[in-house]
Amino acid sequence: MTRVDAAVVGSGPNGLAAAIELAHAGLKVRVFEAAASPGGGARTAELTLPGFQHDVCSAVHPLAVASPFFSTLPLSRHGVEWVHPPLPLAHPLETGPPVLLERGIAATAATLGPDAGTYTCLMEPLLEGWKDWVRDALGPLRWPHHPTGFARFGVLALASAVRVASHAFTGSRGRALFGGLAAHSALPLDKTPSAAFGWVLALAGHAVGWPFPRGGAGRLTDALVAICGEAGARIDCERPIESMFDLPPARAYLFDVTPGQLARIASDVLPHRYQRRLERFRHGPGSFKVDWALSEPIPWRDEECCHAGTIHLGGSFEEIARAEADVWDGRHPDRPFVLLAQPSLFDPTRAPTGKHTAWAYCHVVHGSACDMTAAIEAQVERFAPGFRDCVIARHSFSAAELSGYNANYTGGDITGGVMDLGQLFARPVGWRRPYETPVESLYLCSASTPPGGGVHGMCGFHAARAAIRRSFRACEPRFGPTV
Repeated sequence: MTRVDAAVVGSGPNGLAAAIELAHAGLKVRVFEAAASPGGGARTAELTLPGFQHDVCSAVHPLAVASPFFSTLPLSRHGVEWVHPPLPLAHPLETGPPVLLERGIAATAATLGPDAGTYTCLMEPLLEGWKDWVRDALGPLRWPHHPTGFARFGVLALASAVRVASHAFTGSRGRALFGGLAAHSALPLDKTPSAAFGWVLALAGHAVGWPFPRGGAGRLTDALVAICGEAGARIDCERPIESMFDLPPARAYLFDVTPGQLARIASDVLPHRYQRRLERFRHGPGSFKVDWALSEPIPWRDEECCHAGTIHLGGSFEEIARAEADVWDGRHPDRPFVLLAQPSLFDPTRAPTGKHTAWAYCHVVHGSACDMTAAIEAQVERFAPGFRDCVIARHSFSAAELSGYNANYTGGDITGGVMDLGQLFARPVGWRRPYETPVESLYLCSASTPPGGGVHGMCGFHAARAAIRRSFRACEPRFGPTV
């Protein structure tokens, strides 16, 4: 194969981000993707019926809008239009109106009852410095560029959601909202730093919203692919990489894969001790996802839920914490915590006229083949009586099937590995330079590196910058944006 400057394995958002940054540095880049099309977890397809467009994996993208790297790219010129529902999030409860995450802090606080003042006091200072400290949060562990703002965030983030809920919030409404946000971590809520995910997602809702691309997540991938092409990078699909012998000669190889996959692919060149450390990388719970084609909008009991792009279904903080703990203890909860999105309410391109789409997922035991459709639909029906009568067709992915669909979702783990205190900033192996390996030309750029899971491209960006400095002995890209 023809020699290149850099070869990238995997074309998820991180792989594409790495390729763009390398190409902006004036390097000859080639991307290898095992699937028939690029995108990784950011693809859109007709999973149920013709005309119904479903996001296969990732769908709601607050971190894509917040991403310091993606914000430098001409995404809108390549067709990305962010759709902002009137409400980022609604969290219905058994009694009383739902808790709402609104764009404004004051409006959100007004739905929290006795915790309104606490929420306002905690959020306002963090939101004020959001653009500064989020750059530090979405990167490797290092001395922050904005120490004061990052330290203020760190004091709140380095805690468990249980601790925050019991010490900061006195009412059930504030506790429920924070519990649902923190459960995105896929950690038990009594584990540190589950609270960090709650703060980041709440702040993202206020700072940038919880939007999604018009037409589906695949539009974001299309834009990244187009930017790759403009920069001169080439993408080869249906090119699975089983070993280093499948790759062309290059000065740098960047892998948007899991640590275990890297250990296998590069087994002939990586030191055995480092391989063993990669193989010990821990993956977390899996996810079970179901997509629906609907005859009409979901008939929510609470009208406010009809204005939210994302719905958290789990009731009280205690119920959410119990469900997440069950998963970590190897049990499938009867009442799982369910994350649901209803994009067609705000983006009519997702379904035929008069029809709708929705999707939901819950956490399950790692690698599980258990069908959680009935349990998920029971949670929807609980807060939207008559929901099942609206379902025209459904499509589901078990954790085991997600793992087969995307090799990076080991056991159905969509976060790229456990994001507890031991593996959040120290992923993948506690190496001081997380994107580098002992082999100078090999780099890891997947969600198994900092800052971890989510569609933001920052793992790929930071890995590309590490490769530019180390393998090409350059400090700044020759042209194009930098972060």
